[in-house]
Amino acid sequence: MSLYRIEKEKVALVKEKPFKLEKEIQAIVEKNLQSLLGLEFIRSEFALNSFRIDSLAFDMEKKSFVIIEYKRDKNFSVIDQGYAYLSLMLNNKAEFILEYNESRSESLKRSDVDWSQSKVVFISPNFTTYQKEAINFKDLPIELWGIKYFANGTLLFEQIINRTSKESIKAVANSETIKTVSQEIKVYSEQDHLENKKSDLVNIYNEIKEFLLSLGEDITIQPKKTTIGFKVGKKVFCDFTIQNNDIRLFLNVKKGILRDPEKITRDMSGKGHWGNGDYEVRLPLKDDLEIDYVFGLLKQAINKNRE
Repeated sequence: MSLYRIEKEKVALVKEKPFKLEKEIQAIVEKNLQSLLGLEFIRSEFALNSFRIDSLAFDMEKKSFVIIEYKRDKNFSVIDQGYAYLSLMLNNKAEFILEYNESRSESLKRSDVDWSQSKVVFISPNFTTYQKEAINFKDLPIELWGIKYFANGTLLFEQIINRTSKESIKAVANSETIKTVSQEIKVYSEQDHLENKKSDLVNIYNEIKEFLLSLGEDITIQPKKTTIGFKVGKKVFCDFTIQNNDIRLFLNVKKGILRDPEKITRDMSGKGHWGNGDYEVRLPLKDDLEIDYVFGLLKQAINKNRE
């Protein structure tokens, strides 16, 4: 991708300033981990056995650990290294929890962690075609993120996504490490939540999904273990739980903020629930209310989380 600045209605190319060392990439990401990836920083250069993890992070929403590695060279296998790190973590859970507890004010128990949603993130200025193709699986707990720095102080940071992935890594895995890790770690998809659900509920979800994705390229879907989340940027603004007889839509807005003259939302503040936020809407709607009314509530949630 080329970056230009506009000067008197003419464009001028902004030159890239290549990173000289992996440490430069690491310093930028660790200092801005919440903004870039929505994660909490735990430890830099976490050494365990014969491994040294560049950055150890924690996903507060998923309650899972995230291992981050930075690369300038292109000669590495994202699959082999990724699964080796995940295997290390699953075989040394106590050490990871200890590292968390020593770096944070609150205490974490083994039962507090959802190990099934753990993942490895590789960050590099360049990935080879082979590396990009290597993540072409629907259930791979590995992400690739490209990073570039430009002369005007601009940082380009974007995930490399292969949207054609349909095959499972388990179907082609001939490595014992991959097979063992795959028994405990699962990458959740929309289909996991929609499978065997009533067609009218699936149709309602798809209608809302289509509306949300039309509102901007910064709207993304994040299927999780118990919900399907929708994000604006790095913030989750709503979550869906699709049950046997209804859909529960949670809006990530604090109590007292949402304008709901028809009073179709339920106050979930102080109550345990899977989704984010203090408001719940149950679908399908009752009475004569139309789905457009729900769209209006969702727009409020998006705008609030864009602030």
